[in-house]
Amino acid sequence: MKLTILVVTTNAHKLHEIGAILKHPIEGLALNVIENGRTFEANAIKKAKAGLRMLKNRPNCCVVLADDSGLMVDCLNGRPGIKSARFATPPTPENLCNKLIRVMKNCKKRSAKFITVIAIVYPDGKVKTVKGVVRGKIIHEMRGTKGFGYDAVFMPDGYTKTFAEMSSKQKNKLSHRSQALNKARKLIK
Repeated sequence: MKLTILVVTTNAHKLHEIGAILKHPIEGLALNVIENGRTFEANAIKKAKAGLRMLKNRPNCCVVLADDSGLMVDCLNGRPGIKSARFATPPTPENLCNKLIRVMKNCKKRSAKFITVIAIVYPDGKVKTVKGVVRGKIIHEMRGTKGFGYDAVFMPDGYTKTFAEMSSKQKNKLSHRSQALNKARKLIK
C-alpha cells in the first residue's frame, strides 16, 4: 500500500493538478497560512511546516508537501511575484489577468516566468525544497478557458497557445508546477 502525501493548500485547482501530475495518493489539507515570507521558498516552507502538526494524526501519510507559486513579469520588476494570488481583488482569473493586461499596457518587453517552489517536510521535521520555472510571455488579451490564475495570458516560450488553451495533459508536461513535482517525487520515494 502506498502511503498518502498530505498536501497543504486551499486551492482546489492546485490540489487537482498536483494529484494529476504526481499520480500518487494525496490528501488535501486546507490550512489558512498567512503567506508573509519574502520568497516563494519561505512561504512554501511555512505552509508545509504548518501541516506537520496534522501529519502525526495521519499514520497513512508519509510527508507534508506545500507549494508557493507565482508569476514574475520582467517589465514590472518581477511583480506580481509572491503576491500573485493577491494582485487583484477578488482574485478571480479574470480580475488577475485583466489587471495584469492593464498594468502592462505600455510594456514593450512582455517576457515573464512562472515559478513554483515546493517544500517537503518529513515526519522528523527535516525540510527539502525544489523549484520549477517556465519562461514565456504575457499576451495582450485573455485566451482559453482551461487552467486558473494567469493561465489565459501566459504563453510559454516555443508555443503558440496559452496555458489556458492547452489540454491539462499538455500543460502538466511543461508547467513550472510539473517540473517542481517531478523533482519532489524523487525526494518522496
